[in-house]
Amino acid sequence: MRWDQLGRDDATAALFGTDAVTRRFDTPEFRGITFHEVRARSILNRVPGASRMPFEWTVNPYRGCSHACVYCFARRTHSYLDLDTGHDFDTQIVVKTNAAELLRRELAAPRWQGEHVAMGTNVDCYQRAEGRYQLMPGILAALRDRANPFSILTKGSLILRDLELVRQAARVTEVSIALSVGFLDGELWRSVEPGTPSPQTRLAVCRTLSENGIPSAVLMAPVLPFLSDSPEQLRATVRAIAAAGAGSITPLVLHLRPGAREWYMAWLARNHPHLVRRYEAMYAGGSYAPTWYQRRITRQVHEFAAEFGCGPARRTGFRQPEQPEQPEQPEQPPARPAGPPQQERVPAPRPPSEPGGTQLTLL
Repeated sequence: MRWDQLGRDDATAALFGTDAVTRRFDTPEFRGITFHEVRARSILNRVPGASRMPFEWTVNPYRGCSHACVYCFARRTHSYLDLDTGHDFDTQIVVKTNAAELLRRELAAPRWQGEHVAMGTNVDCYQRAEGRYQLMPGILAALRDRANPFSILTKGSLILRDLELVRQAARVTEVSIALSVGFLDGELWRSVEPGTPSPQTRLAVCRTLSENGIPSAVLMAPVLPFLSDSPEQLRATVRAIAAAGAGSITPLVLHLRPGAREWYMAWLARNHPHLVRRYEAMYAGGSYAPTWYQRRITRQVHEFAAEFGCGPARRTGFRQPEQPEQPEQPEQPPARPAGPPQQERVPAPRPPSEPGGTQLTLL
């Protein structure tokens, strides 16, 4: 653990020892969610060099996420806390209550060289809990006061609450903001991203940021095979993103890492059982869809983006996932493999195969 635990009379020993504070708020937006308030020992997290990410440092004021996206790659991290990667990830939220003061101290340390800080790379820093705990204003103020470059990736509309702080920071340092909007289908959104603002609300956030002089990118993620990947669906989503004033669009096909894979496949079996075998075939080789499929989606999205005057993403501070090398395959839906699925392996890093085809990690 990277935190000390609070000493309070109402503490419980449920998960983090006798000094952690566990709270439940009896309000509709927090019903069923448990918050574990802890005092972190460090807040600037160094990304391992072997990961080959385009940034080295992250700040994550929360663990677990009430967005409850069934595909979220970060689900596995909850297993490190002896919590399950399904329901517990959605409802057991760790809150680092001293995040802002700790960040201010670490940014002022002589060893800190002002490197880029990425936020929203694990769980969303503007998830529902932020409305209650309000950790981000202090974090943004600390970065602004040190003129430290940073980026934010979010599905949350709460970022507009901190619009003035973002504007102030952008006057003194490099600031990158990206919204995640994978599709427009309302029924699909309610099923697969039940705790998030609607896609239309996120696009309105993009528009507001742009109108206030803060260009924002859109991570079109995830593109869900057989659910949101038809040319008509892709074109409609790109058109809406472009109309919202996004500076760039980067598509990301669903990837299913351990922890997220089990939860997503269970959701698929309940809601779209006819697609289970097709997913088993498509993801038989590991966590990622086949290269031919990723390239097809990327090409289609970029063609639509060019049609509507919105280009591919420029290099930003957002996380680029490691992907395995895969042989070229015919551009057709995969057949169910005759033999047993290959054993899952840790993917090796690979560069993007096409200009503008970078795929970014989803919240």
